[in-house]
Amino acid sequence: MLTVAFHTLRARWTAFAGSFLALALGVGLITVMGLGLAASLDAPDRQPPERFARAPVVVQGTGTLAVPSPIGDRTARLAHPRPVPPALARQLEALGRVVEDRSFPVRASGAPADLVGHPWSTAAFAPYGIRHGRAPQADGEVVATGDWARPGQRLDTARGPVTVVGSAPGLGFENALFYPDAQAARLSPAIDRLVVTADPAAVRAAAGPGLQVLTGPDRRYADPDPERDGEALVAVNALLGTAGGVTGFVSVFVVASTFAFAVAQRRREFALLRTAGATPPQIRRMVLAEALLVGVLASAAGCLLGGAAAPTLARFLADDGIAPHWFAIGDHTWPYHLAFWTGVPVSLAGAAAASWRAGRVGPAEALREAAVETGTMTRGRWAGGAVLLATGLGLLVHALLTDPADLLHRKTYTSRPMLLIVAFALLAPVLVRPLTRLLAWLPARLPGAGGMLVRENAAAGVRRTAAVAAPVLVTVALAGSLLGTTETLAGAKSAEIRRQTTADYVVTGGTGLDAATVDRLRAVAGARVSATARTAVYTLEDGVALIRSDARAADPAGLARTAALPVVAGRAADLDDDSIIVNEEWARKTVGTRVEVWLGDGTRRSLRIAAVMSTGTGNNGAYVTPANAPGAAVDRVDVKLASGADRAAVGAALARAAGPAGASVLTRDQWVRAASPQTKRTTRMGFVLVLGIALLYTGIALANTMVMATADRIRELAALRLAGATRRQVLRLVAGESLMVVTVGAVTGALVAALNLFGLWGALGLLDAPAAVAVPWDALGAVVGACAAAAVLAAVVPAWLALRRGTAGPAGVRDRRREGRRLCRRPGAPRPLR
Repeated sequence: MLTVAFHTLRARWTAFAGSFLALALGVGLITVMGLGLAASLDAPDRQPPERFARAPVVVQGTGTLAVPSPIGDRTARLAHPRPVPPALARQLEALGRVVEDRSFPVRASGAPADLVGHPWSTAAFAPYGIRHGRAPQADGEVVATGDWARPGQRLDTARGPVTVVGSAPGLGFENALFYPDAQAARLSPAIDRLVVTADPAAVRAAAGPGLQVLTGPDRRYADPDPERDGEALVAVNALLGTAGGVTGFVSVFVVASTFAFAVAQRRREFALLRTAGATPPQIRRMVLAEALLVGVLASAAGCLLGGAAAPTLARFLADDGIAPHWFAIGDHTWPYHLAFWTGVPVSLAGAAAASWRAGRVGPAEALREAAVETGTMTRGRWAGGAVLLATGLGLLVHALLTDPADLLHRKTYTSRPMLLIVAFALLAPVLVRPLTRLLAWLPARLPGAGGMLVRENAAAGVRRTAAVAAPVLVTVALAGSLLGTTETLAGAKSAEIRRQTTADYVVTGGTGLDAATVDRLRAVAGARVSATARTAVYTLEDGVALIRSDARAADPAGLARTAALPVVAGRAADLDDDSIIVNEEWARKTVGTRVEVWLGDGTRRSLRIAAVMSTGTGNNGAYVTPANAPGAAVDRVDVKLASGADRAAVGAALARAAGPAGASVLTRDQWVRAASPQTKRTTRMGFVLVLGIALLYTGIALANTMVMATADRIRELAALRLAGATRRQVLRLVAGESLMVVTVGAVTGALVAALNLFGLWGALGLLDAPAAVAVPWDALGAVVGACAAAAVLAAVVPAWLALRRGTAGPAGVRDRRREGRRLCRRPGAPRPLR
């Protein structure tokens, strides 16, 4: 049987070329994603120390909260690590040289937004070296890193005017101003770290509990962003995991559909084999052997292609800043096995159903079965489509009734459309005829027979129409669901911010606003000010899960004036130093009860629940008073105009007060636009990658299917030419049918996207975050246009070639008839029937 299959592949290689290409590309993409995912999972933690690369020993406050539980200590990174006690610095001086380190934000006009100040004595530990000028010696003198400032330049900062007396080359991880040690100590009295030149064991013994003593590679934990590489790897893992999952689904879906149509196109061949005496098992074995050969060869080619392309993907991710600069593909083998053993079963599965149906018809039935498409909806297809449709809709309804917030998670709205896509693809033959007649209702009534022929041909060729519409369905459904969901969520979050912000102006300071700036803002006539700070609280849920909740520290009276919190129980005005405002996501959310929390610096407190907010889109964090946010710096000041105050005058006064700190003064509308969340870069790239792959697959599948379908219609095109149709009319008819089929797929895909977006809209309404559904018309138009162009070209070009060669024209038909009469006149030839 393998010999027969091999000869069939050699004779009909053009029919299998599209299936081979689609499968090889799918296996290659799965290989690439698998290799990238394996590299991100097993990558070592290679972020080296940066600020303290030359420091012998670094001592700092513990930056991690550890809470005991029945299954071991639960840990989380603290929002505000505690400073080093000054007494410890004096104690460690007995062991060796001690250098105090401080880090504090600096705001200056024309300076980088992330500018930070340090004592000059810590510059040697990076190391920084003077490139131009000299070191700072007196108060008001600084050394700037990078190229944004030059020696002799005067800077007006929120902490007073300074003069740049030297510059140092930037090292890439911060923009810094180095002050004389004494001035840095006055600007930021708290000691963040100590650099000690002594034996680490002696330092560790003297430091005691509650402090970290860092040496060697662990010194990176004293850097501003010690988890940068780890977080980047998590982002890469999420990107490749999402893209790999959707890529696998799209490739399996399209490849299976392409194989099934390729086998279904050979009904006449199978009918003749059955009439010649071939048994059903022989037909099935032959088709499965062909699929096995194609699957093995294409999967092997795909693995080679993926292995060659994976390093390019790793370099792109590293160069684009998504992955760490050292990220590279390792020597893992499991992605090759996963991809290969995915490709082979997919090729067999795509051919199995069609081969079973082709083999079970009787010899006399076979020719009739080949002439007319009947029974396109088998019992198995009905059952599979119904079960998947019921499952997809059932899961959507269950989520709405039990956990609406789950529909807002990226993993959920990325994977949920797949069930509905497969369900609608299986049920496509049921939808083809009514959709075709509905869409072609007007064209069929226009003068001429073109519209009527387009409608009838598309409706009669159910299997062909469904096969061509399937890749369009998956692409449009993914584009509408993924992009529509992200745009709808962004709109809901923007509406939530607008609804909760009642301030007329918002002053933002990035990493923080100093006390002097806040006092100047409070002194503005006609301004009622509410200063808030970003912090966090931690709770141990169910005794085993340490949960971090982002929070804001605010004065209750000012908060009531400038914000409208979505409170569903209790009163926001009841917030005090002994209470907290939580949201409905908390395990304990009854007003008046007490909850055990750990503050941003690790302090344990028991706070009374003063009010409960709705869940919303997930941005409704907790609220505490400044007394419960030690170490939190004010980063936002909301301003409400007093009664009768002049808006323009107050705005100008706020700008003057915030100017020295480099803070931004925004109106309410400007703040809403600035605070509206944007889709994460990795998420956006993942969606672009997914949709690009889906569109590529759609183009391949459309071209392959349309070429096979057009080649199978040579007799039909010839009949049209005999009936008097010109070449141009035949080509217009073929193009019109292609557009009709693409439209059917686009409408079906839009229906799937509408169901998913409707579920999201319902979830937002239940979460008290109602928003209008955002439809990505531009993206959908581009996707449908690309599909239409690919389908028209793949159908018109083969038809034009056939017409040009004459095989589909009147001359070609007359030549074939003349040859038939000549053969019948040979001696001993059978007489033609009359």
